Amino acid sequence: MLKIHQLFFIQFIALFIGTLLVASIIGYLTLKSLILEQTTEDLKNTLVLFEDAIKDGKELDLHAKRFHQLTGMRITIIEEDGKVIAESKIAKEEMENHANRIEIMQAGKEEFGTALRYSKSIGTDFLYVAKKSYFQKQPITVRVSDSMERIMASFATITSRLLFAFVFFIILATIISYKLSQKIQDDVTELITYLDQIANKNYKAVIKIRHFSEFLLISLQLKNLVKKLSSRDKQKRKYTAKLRLSNKQRNDILSAISHEFKNPIASIMGYAETLHDDPNIDTKIRKKFLGKVLSNSEKITLMLDRLSLSVKLENNDMKIKRVNFDLCDLSQEVVQNLAKKYKNRTIDYQCEKTLVFADKTTIEMILINLVDNAMKYSEEDVSVIIADNHLHVIDKGIGISTGELEKVTSKYYRVEKNSWDNSLGLGLAIVSYILNMHETTLDIKSEIGVGSDFGFDLNPILRCNMDEKSKDGE
Repeated sequence: MLKIHQLFFIQFIALFIGTLLVASIIGYLTLKSLILEQTTEDLKNTLVLFEDAIKDGKELDLHAKRFHQLTGMRITIIEEDGKVIAESKIAKEEMENHANRIEIMQAGKEEFGTALRYSKSIGTDFLYVAKKSYFQKQPITVRVSDSMERIMASFATITSRLLFAFVFFIILATIISYKLSQKIQDDVTELITYLDQIANKNYKAVIKIRHFSEFLLISLQLKNLVKKLSSRDKQKRKYTAKLRLSNKQRNDILSAISHEFKNPIASIMGYAETLHDDPNIDTKIRKKFLGKVLSNSEKITLMLDRLSLSVKLENNDMKIKRVNFDLCDLSQEVVQNLAKKYKNRTIDYQCEKTLVFADKTTIEMILINLVDNAMKYSEEDVSVIIADNHLHVIDKGIGISTGELEKVTSKYYRVEKNSWDNSLGLGLAIVSYILNMHETTLDIKSEIGVGSDFGFDLNPILRCNMDEKSKDGE
């Protein structure tokens, strides 16, 4: 299969040669016709001049020979009956009767008679022109003729020049078409190279079209397409990264659930098997084992509740129910309950009366998560402070690095750290979701080896703000 530049070269040359050839043939025939017409006119003019010359009454043979010497043309004079009475080139006695010659007969009817035919007496083609005239009051026909060899000699010269021009233009067209085909090949090669680079996802590849505007337009369209492909490729990479992250999170969830459920389930199975295998076990031990089974069942239930809650919060399926309550009372209750869980630890509590309008159940969940989280990661005392419309839960634990501050509120972050507890790493994520629903955010300040401060602004949920809004509404 031919390449585009080769096809262009062949078609261009073929079209040019064909056009030039047709033009040459038409020119050749036209020029030949023009030369014959011009020669015919010259012969007619010669006849007119000869007709004027014979008026002096001299011999016709003398006039015929003299005109032949001057013009190179053959002069023949014929009587009305067709007998040749004068001839400039051959003996008149040797010539046949010319009464039936076409040009002679035509001259008898019209001003001039013309004919183009072969002359037996001379042995070549002649162009004949005849005219009816009078010599010494006797009707005669004067015929002048010129050989086609002589006529076509000048035509051959012109034809050779045309042929030379024909060859010259073919060579010139070949060179021009070759250069054009090379330019086409350069632009096409540039396009193919660019497409190869794009196929290899080199979206920063450069294309330079140097010759043809059509190829330039194609290159501009390709660049627009490449921009879209690059954008889609970026989106695809992001989507792939999200899928990988999602798969990783899914695996992390399964791993976390498997790990967290393993211990309580193992405990439940162990105690249940013991009770099943020994029906005569001591009543106190049976009661203790059943308590362990119940306790571990509650742990599993709590973990499932947390998973369910995180999903609801993430999908905005949970609606909050705001009520008026004192945050200090709720905080004190949470601290007292957790103090029972951490009997050998101290939780400092400082609070000014703070009325809020919020969902009490979820706010309680926030307090439990923050205080419980501080107790787990700190071996020293933990402080809960509500002052200046801000709540703080402060510990003196291991602290959090700057690079990890943004991650601690992500779901399953604890899975990344392989630090297992019953929260599945959902505690701070749940806190963030709930605070967002209350139009506030979790504020974390931490320093490695010093401790952490988890808190949030109370202004969006203060009761006084709600009262002011009600007044504005009135």
